[in-house]
Amino acid sequence: MNKTILLEKRPVGKPQLSDFKFVSNEVEEISTGELLLKTTYVSVDPYLRGRMSDVKSYTPSFELHKPITSGIIAEVIDSKNPAFKKGDFVSGMLAWKEFQKSNGEGLLKVDASRAALSAYLGILGMTGLTAYLGLTEIGKPKKGETIVVSGAAGAVGSIVGQIGKILGCRVVGIAGSDEKVALLKSKFGFDEAINYNTTKNMTAAIKEAAPNGVDVYFDNVGGPISDAVLLNINQFARFIICGAISVYNSTELPKSISVQPFLIKNSALMQGFIVFNYAEKYPAAIKQLSIWLAEGKLTYTETITEGFDTIPQAFLDLFEGKNNGKMLIKI
Repeated sequence: MNKTILLEKRPVGKPQLSDFKFVSNEVEEISTGELLLKTTYVSVDPYLRGRMSDVKSYTPSFELHKPITSGIIAEVIDSKNPAFKKGDFVSGMLAWKEFQKSNGEGLLKVDASRAALSAYLGILGMTGLTAYLGLTEIGKPKKGETIVVSGAAGAVGSIVGQIGKILGCRVVGIAGSDEKVALLKSKFGFDEAINYNTTKNMTAAIKEAAPNGVDVYFDNVGGPISDAVLLNINQFARFIICGAISVYNSTELPKSISVQPFLIKNSALMQGFIVFNYAEKYPAAIKQLSIWLAEGKLTYTETITEGFDTIPQAFLDLFEGKNNGKMLIKI
């Protein structure tokens, strides 16, 4: 039998386990041109929360009573498609199923001999691309500038900080625990890190950690933390708006500082983005990330739970900050 996870209800506020439903069906037979996939790794990411709501966004909402999809690494266990053979590993946006058939469209072969399979959902996948392209295309950091990263111990943030150091910048990370702060400095090479949960005055803490002001801000969280960064920006600062996890579960419009006076006064830029905006740059970006990874200039961390049944809880744990780096489920 083949387990599948459906979106049973649209979450109101923070998602609950009851919003998901497990069903079992027989494994599908494949026809000519198709292949049968066995899920190996599942990625859960904060942006999935937006797709669970029935609102207009940059990507369609999940349908109720239908399987949820996310980034997945799968093994080809049967193939009637000449482009794929049994034993190949592929990555793609696939359904939360233990087994599924595919016609091969949208699948990318991955090489387990070059990097760990899980890396293709992280540093060599959408996570790494988001960090690299957001920072370089919008942030355009210059040597000697100061970069501040919120959600810095997360999958994207930890890579952003490392790339900033490679490019010769001072990098300050913001995270939610002393353990994460220590990890940012010891493993990822951040110059300074701030625990927002134990810091009473974030504006003052950022000023102390970034005495020359903030030139580039890679924003993964939104909310009051980003307001505090705004109060410390330099002239011509660049705000890269990648995520807003602090408000994803809000049922009311969040209150925030009016950004316009700060942007005008400092001739600053604030730009939101999704990684798909830069799809034509993926090959060059993956090549550069692969080089840095092979040279030991980049490292990564993962939080991996095991078992298909743990997928919904792993997703919920993102909103409690229980992940260091990429949150994955190994099946």
